[in-house]
Amino acid sequence: MSGGTPVGGGGYMRQRHSQGYWSGGDDLEDDASSRAPNTMLSSAPPARTWTRALENFLWITSAAFAVYYGDRRSNMVSLLWSDERIRRTALHLGLVSTVVNVGLVVYTTCFPLSCPPKSYDKSEALPAAAPLLISLGFLSFCLFSYALWPIWSFLTIPLLFTLLMASLVISPYLLIGPLRPQSVTLRAD
Repeated sequence: MSGGTPVGGGGYMRQRHSQGYWSGGDDLEDDASSRAPNTMLSSAPPARTWTRALENFLWITSAAFAVYYGDRRSNMVSLLWSDERIRRTALHLGLVSTVVNVGLVVYTTCFPLSCPPKSYDKSEALPAAAPLLISLGFLSFCLFSYALWPIWSFLTIPLLFTLLMASLVISPYLLIGPLRPQSVTLRAD
């Protein structure tokens, strides 16, 4: 055995001098420095294309247009606050189910961050809560459609879908710094 450091008992211990060493699989040893780097664990964000930025801009613009113009006489906020055509019970139940849905999403994504992560442990809280989240989302969509149908009739469904997509586009930017997942660092020792 050449290239090693002598240790007690007559054997040699291999030293790794370069952390970036990669042999391409020629070595017979199975250690971290002789395996190909895993590109799936890189912490670099995915490249943002101009088409994705344009789509996001269009969702946000169309939602802002719908909120600002409302029913062409007043904006959506004043409509939701004071219009008699809205079915209030369905609107309030839809708001409650939306708040519960968002609370469950925040709880299931933030709760695993408080306990120490394990390499073998996948986040199973969100998949376990998925049927409940889908049911609450569908219920709130149906309640909002029923509540707002007297104002916008068949345009209620595209309006709600546009507001949903705009909130999904904006939501990653609303996260607080400590709630973001920590970057994965690879160690070679």
